Amino acid sequence: MQTNEQKVALVSGANTGVGFQIAKALADNGYIVFVGSRDLKKGETAAAEIGGLAKAIQLDITDSDSVNAAVTKIQIESEYLTLLVNNAAISHAGQSGRTMEEVLGSQRASIVPINELKAVWETNVFGTLAVTQAFLPLLKNAPAARIVTVSSALGSLGINSNPENPYRSSFDAAYGASKTALNGIFLSLAIDLENTNVKVHLVSPGFTATALNNFQGTDTVEEGSAEPVRVALAEDLPTGSFTGPANFSGKDNILPW
Repeated sequence: MQTNEQKVALVSGANTGVGFQIAKALADNGYIVFVGSRDLKKGETAAAEIGGLAKAIQLDITDSDSVNAAVTKIQIESEYLTLLVNNAAISHAGQSGRTMEEVLGSQRASIVPINELKAVWETNVFGTLAVTQAFLPLLKNAPAARIVTVSSALGSLGINSNPENPYRSSFDAAYGASKTALNGIFLSLAIDLENTNVKVHLVSPGFTATALNNFQGTDTVEEGSAEPVRVALAEDLPTGSFTGPANFSGKDNILPW
């Protein structure tokens, strides 16, 4: 068992991309970091590369058995969790190998196959909330805890309702709207937990080149990870915050809902 002076974090989808960068930053700052990965071997490779106090843990947020096993493992090892970073997500559930434009075009509200929409929301919305609910008891065991959920500016209704937004046509019903739903649920969670020891934050990495967009983003993974890393390490942000990179947001990196 770890003492409560030792900070403990779990990052889902941490074997690559933004999740990997967040996990590495946390490990570099003295956290014990559980590197969540659906494929344990990939998680072990990532944890070895991160070094420090990083540990691989098998975690599929859509699989209740996997989630419960991860809760049990962390409970046995530390009895509490200081930080949960919800990073795992998918952009589509259709044919692989398509360009970002092809994926977004196929996910317009008028034509998106409902089974594919449900599959994306199952991971990005329901799975993310399920893993959060499962770890809440461990978060409440910490003196002060935080939940940082990686969302997207693409989910902002405020941004997408503006006709002058050049990226407005990219607001699709599967991925983009799943992030809108995610924002709503986690704002609800922030209100639900505002009188507890657990803060809730949402953060957008911006248009980062990752597997989510077929590596067509304009920012490197290091650039795109800057704001999620900042939020993951910050302990003084107000609960219920939604922030993003400066070029996507206004004062204090605050994004409109």
